[in-house]
Amino acid sequence: MRLLVVGRLSGQLASAVKMAMAHGAKVHHVERGDQATEQLRRGQGADLLMVDYRIDIAALIAANEAERIHVPVVACGVDAGPDDAAATIRAGAKEFIPLPPEADLIAAVLSAVADDDRPLISADPSMKAVIGLADQVARSEASILITGESGVGKEVMARYLHQNSRRADKPFISVNCAAIPDNLLESELFGHEKGAFTGAVARRVGKFEEADGGTLLLDEISEMDVRLQAKLLRALQERVIDRVGGTTPVKVDIRIIATSNRDLARAVSEGSFREDLLYRLNVVNLRLPSLRERPGDIPALADFFVRKYAAANGVPVRPVSADARRALTAHRWNGNVRELENAMHRAVLLAQGPEIDVDAIRLPDGQPLTGATYDAGPASRAAQTADAVTRAYVGQTVAQMEKTLILDTLGHCLGNRTHAANILGISIRTLRNKLNEYADEGTPIPAPQSGISAAVG
Repeated sequence: MRLLVVGRLSGQLASAVKMAMAHGAKVHHVERGDQATEQLRRGQGADLLMVDYRIDIAALIAANEAERIHVPVVACGVDAGPDDAAATIRAGAKEFIPLPPEADLIAAVLSAVADDDRPLISADPSMKAVIGLADQVARSEASILITGESGVGKEVMARYLHQNSRRADKPFISVNCAAIPDNLLESELFGHEKGAFTGAVARRVGKFEEADGGTLLLDEISEMDVRLQAKLLRALQERVIDRVGGTTPVKVDIRIIATSNRDLARAVSEGSFREDLLYRLNVVNLRLPSLRERPGDIPALADFFVRKYAAANGVPVRPVSADARRALTAHRWNGNVRELENAMHRAVLLAQGPEIDVDAIRLPDGQPLTGATYDAGPASRAAQTADAVTRAYVGQTVAQMEKTLILDTLGHCLGNRTHAANILGISIRTLRNKLNEYADEGTPIPAPQSGISAAVG
C-alpha cells in the first residue's frame, strides 16, 4: 500500500510512519497540503493520505477533487481533543488516529481504509484449476482478461497476478471504467496538459503513466465508450499515450489486466466493443467460477471473513456451527464472494453464544438464511454432496480430464487455437489432432468467435 504523509515529521508522527512501514506500506512525505496535491497530480500516487490535523483537510480534499483525484484521508495528531478529532471527520477524513500511535490501531486503519487485506483463498478444485492457470501466466507479459459474475473476486485475482509477476515491486493501479463518466475517463487514463479544458489548471499525469513499470487494471472494461476504445487500442499496441491537449507522445511500460462481467464476444457482435481490442486484451482468459460453482470455497471464505471482522470489531472469534456451514453451502449467493463477506460481517456482530449459528446469518433485508434457500434434511445434504463431487470430476479417467481441460481452455480463449495451445503448453499441431479426435467422437468443438482467431490461425 502507498501512504503519503502530510505534515511535519515530529517524533510521534515519525513513529506512526515506522509502524505503517512495518505493516508493508510504502511511504512518501510532504509538509503542506498543496505539495500533496502537486505530488498526486504528477503521478506519485497514493492509496491513503495520513494528514496532520492542523492542516486544512477540507481544502486539501477539495483541491484533490478539483483535479479528479480521490484518495481517502486519515487525520492524526498529538494532543488533539475530541472537538479537533470531530472537526477532521466533518472536513472529510475517514478516521482520526491519536498520537502517540498504537501499532494495532495503525494496522486496523490501514486495512480498513485501504482494503488491501483481500488474499486469494480457495479450497475448491474448480477454483484451484483457475489459480493454477494464473500461476502459469503470472510472470509473462501477456495481457489477461478476467471474466466472471459481479463479486467473484476479479480484482483479487488481478492483484494476485501482479504480486506473482516480474513487476511485483512496481505500482499496481486500478481504474474502474464503469465508475467514471465517459467525458472524464480519457483524462483519468491518459492525463491532460494545462489548459486542455476548463478546470485543467496544471498538467495531470494519468493512470497509464502512474502505472509505468507496473500493472494497470482496467476494471469492467466493457463499460468503456467505443470512441475511447480506439485510443486505448493504440496505447496497447504502440506502448505510447497522448495526454489530452498534448502534442508529444509519452512512452509507457505497463502490463494490462482487464476485467468484465459481460460477454465481450456478444458485445463485439452488438457493436459496443471493438473486436481488435478484445483480441489485444484476451491473450489469456481467466474465467472465475461463481460461488455456486465452487461450494468448497464457501466454508474457507466464511472462516476468513469471521476472523477478519472479529478483529476489526474487537469481538471474540467464534467458530461457524455445522448447521450454519450447511446453510452457507446451500445458499445460491447471487452476489458471490461480496455477498458472503457482508453476510459474515453481519453474523460476527449478531452471533450469541459460543458459535456462529444459522440464526446469526442474515440476508441483506434482515431475513434469516434459513427458508427457501436452505433445507437441512438428508435429501438436501445428499444433493449438495453429489453436486460438489460432480464438480470435482471425481471418477473421471485421465483421458477424460485431459479432454475437459482442452475444451474448457479453448472455450476460455473464444475458440482461438493458438492461444489455447500456448496456455496448455502443447503444440498447435497436437491441439488440432486432439480436437479432430474429439470431433470424430461426436463432441462439439468451440468455434472461433467473431473472427477473432482468423488472423492467427
